[in-house]
Amino acid sequence: MDSSALGTGLKPRHITMISIAGVIGAGLFVGSSSAIAKAGPAVLISYALAGSLVVLVMRMLGEMATASPDTGSFSTYAERSLGRWAGFSVGWLYWWFWVLVIPVEATAAANILSDWLGAPQWVWALVVTLALTASNLASVGNFGEFEFWFATVKVVAIVAFIAIGLLAVFGALPGSDARGTPGLSGPGGFLPNGFTAVLAGMLITMFSFMGTEIVTIAAAESPDPEKGVRRAVNSVIWRIGLFYLGSIFVVVAIVPWNSSELAENGSYQTVLQTLGIPGAATIMDIVILTAVASCLNSALYTASRMVFSLSRRGDGPAWLSRVSRHGVPWTAILASTAVGFLAVIGNYALPDRIFELLLATSGALALVVYGFIALSQVFTRRRLDADGTQPMIRMWLFPWLTYATIAFIAVVLLLMVVLPGQRVQLALSLVLTAAVVTVGVVRSRRPRPEVPGGVDATGAVGRDRR
Repeated sequence: MDSSALGTGLKPRHITMISIAGVIGAGLFVGSSSAIAKAGPAVLISYALAGSLVVLVMRMLGEMATASPDTGSFSTYAERSLGRWAGFSVGWLYWWFWVLVIPVEATAAANILSDWLGAPQWVWALVVTLALTASNLASVGNFGEFEFWFATVKVVAIVAFIAIGLLAVFGALPGSDARGTPGLSGPGGFLPNGFTAVLAGMLITMFSFMGTEIVTIAAAESPDPEKGVRRAVNSVIWRIGLFYLGSIFVVVAIVPWNSSELAENGSYQTVLQTLGIPGAATIMDIVILTAVASCLNSALYTASRMVFSLSRRGDGPAWLSRVSRHGVPWTAILASTAVGFLAVIGNYALPDRIFELLLATSGALALVVYGFIALSQVFTRRRLDADGTQPMIRMWLFPWLTYATIAFIAVVLLLMVVLPGQRVQLALSLVLTAAVVTVGVVRSRRPRPEVPGGVDATGAVGRDRR
């Protein structure tokens, strides 16, 4: 194996489960109650709108990824289509997003473990992060294996939750008197707070979908990346429909949207308790812990691969491109983990407001990344058509649906200006974006440094060079 290349240790079953459950983040279990409080039962529209955007973006990304798989994914495609400044900018912004996920998820896991087993929360945050870092350092197969079982737990939990909920809706759940859909016709009806609240709910739900695109990064470390990406993209509609819309329907159908228990216990736990399921709190703690560990595992993996790709393209420190004999970018993993650790320490040591401002810088980054993907796809598709290349995945109704997606992203950003509670996140995210883009433009005017095993003339990296 090329000593400078990444490995190919992710098996088809790993890619399949990452693609199926990568869309299920901890935000679905923890953050959905906030969206329901905003929009009421009409939060289903919020999830449908946000999910539609993700489907379209994944379709575009799938077209580019099947044409040229690369561990830098949309960062590499942005560089090829828009210029080096764009690849630099979107890559580092995406890395920052996932580095900040590390302290958030580590703290969430620590809260649960501390309640179960005692010991200070910072101890458990350290233990969980170290364990997953060690796993990622060993081999990419370890990341895949952990994600396979994390994903399995999440899928089984949500399918069981939906099945129990539907039994209750149809009055067929043994030992329960619940039946029908009382929540849909509760106080204020289906749309209790108006359509503006639906849009506010959409902004909350939008960021719970971040991570769907990880499969296009992970697929580059599998023996057949094109096939893995094609399966993930083709299945994204039913995955969002089942896991998000299906489970949220159960919540809003059974529990009144303005129930105080939703905020206190979380939406899924409240449903299980309403239906009289024994041990509901413990069950949800286990599921949430699994989802949190999955997000943390993915954050370590994704941040390291993105910064590795940037380094290989000469847009990051050269030492971040070192690869172990098992094909693992170990310096990139350790660097991303170190920054994550500093953020974990900051979460406990800094005043709450300072850490909240750090987190707020990533508030609109999902939309920024989606915008870069859409713009990259426009230029990439034109080049593919000119070359006569036919990727396995093709964007629907090109270019009009791509333009509609770009317009939708712009409208959502405008909504963040108008709606209360979103302006600080948007302002900080845009300031960060402007700063990174400025650095990217300046760097793009300089000669690209030579990096062993780095880019070729097309901008492809490592084993993905073509």
